[in-house]
Amino acid sequence: MKIATWNVNSIRKRLDRVIPWLTQYQPDVFCVQETKVEDDAFPRLEIEAAGYHVLCHGQKTYNGVALLSRQPARDAVRGFGDSVEDAQARFLVATVGDVRVGTVYVPNGQTVGSDKFAYKLDWFGRWRKWLSAHADPGMPLAFCGDINVAPDDRDVYDPVGWKDQVLCHPDERAALGEICRWGLADVFRQHHAEAGLYSWWDYRQLAFPKDLGLRIDLVLCTASLAARCTSIAIDRDARKGQNPSDHAPVIAEFT
Repeated sequence: MKIATWNVNSIRKRLDRVIPWLTQYQPDVFCVQETKVEDDAFPRLEIEAAGYHVLCHGQKTYNGVALLSRQPARDAVRGFGDSVEDAQARFLVATVGDVRVGTVYVPNGQTVGSDKFAYKLDWFGRWRKWLSAHADPGMPLAFCGDINVAPDDRDVYDPVGWKDQVLCHPDERAALGEICRWGLADVFRQHHAEAGLYSWWDYRQLAFPKDLGLRIDLVLCTASLAARCTSIAIDRDARKGQNPSDHAPVIAEFT
């Protein structure tokens, strides 16, 4: 099984990139973030014509996640289903084959100490509670998406400059650590121990050509699924050219 994840930064704006990419790489499951479109306006027909079934959980203008799959997905869950009233569409889970797959778009947090940063930490806490209530670390489970946290300094082009900033703050890394301690592994690190491999580059200050990036797009798997991961890579080429997303896709293969 091939599982890919990509924050496309507007599915409608990037559709002329997404369709050829799907045709080239043909993932079995494609997790999409920042679709920025309500479900009834999602480009379903175009995606289906490319050979994919569509599950989406979106909203107008902001956020939004989707799960595209070669075979129909089942048992879909949208949102945490907790007591918190939250209109932000960031969490979608479904089963494809024998694997439970989640596409997630963690809040950015904007500025350390802000209300949005507090929301981000609270969102991580809600995700952790969801795991305890609705998942089993013994099952084959993958969460893929824009996690908006660089797990450690290897994932940051300038660890000193980014120290204690949003995306690299110790509180965010600790919150991600709680998710992983439940029973999820960053499978990228099973295959790539080295620093300097990034999945996001700011649009500003020539960040991409200068390779001033962060690795914030992750594939997190339970142990049984992580053991089946034979390769994982960041498709840096997808960030090139005209009108790109600021993120690159991540592609993981499993036996």
